[in-house]
Amino acid sequence: MLLYTSKLKFTHPGQPTLFFPDIKLDSKEAIVILGQSGSGKTTLLNLLAGLMKPQSGEVLLDGVDLSKLSSQRLDQFRGDEIGIVFQKPHLISAISVMENLELANYFSKKSGQNLMTLLTELGIAQKANSSVLTLSEGEAQRVSIARALVNNPKLILADEPTSSLDDAHASAVVELLKSQAEKIGAALVIVTHDQRVKAHFSKFVEVTAA
Repeated sequence: MLLYTSKLKFTHPGQPTLFFPDIKLDSKEAIVILGQSGSGKTTLLNLLAGLMKPQSGEVLLDGVDLSKLSSQRLDQFRGDEIGIVFQKPHLISAISVMENLELANYFSKKSGQNLMTLLTELGIAQKANSSVLTLSEGEAQRVSIARALVNNPKLILADEPTSSLDDAHASAVVELLKSQAEKIGAALVIVTHDQRVKAHFSKFVEVTAA
């Protein structure tokens, strides 16, 4: 079992306690976590990424309990083994597309993917030396995906990757995430309120606020 969660619980100050369904994923498996705004799905993504610690319960990635790692070890582990596609790309505007990817790889101890090959597979090789300020929304999303894949992570987490895309582009992004996860043997978790995503997967759970 590559990703395993059990009895996760988290409470934001002044808010009802959130209880999350257990997740079990092997490599190359994918799951969609559905939920409306305020349901706690982004909190769950942050728990899976080790960006938050659960009030109780555990998150194990390839047998490693994230909550048991020191802050420094967790940062290194996340950089090596978890690729995060944020809802907004958060690219560094002062440097090029390629330099954004090189920076992501620089902090990892893993050799990672061939960056130009990765950009070619994602259909944006022609933008390698371009400023990120020149990218369309769809291109920026693909660069964000490339950055998440750079270090061949064991787990890919995507936060609302289709929220601002039309049907055709939403479908393309989902299929891109699926194919890349399968290629590198990663587990894929997509967190979204977009019901269109559900049609692409056989495994999904819904989270709801208490």
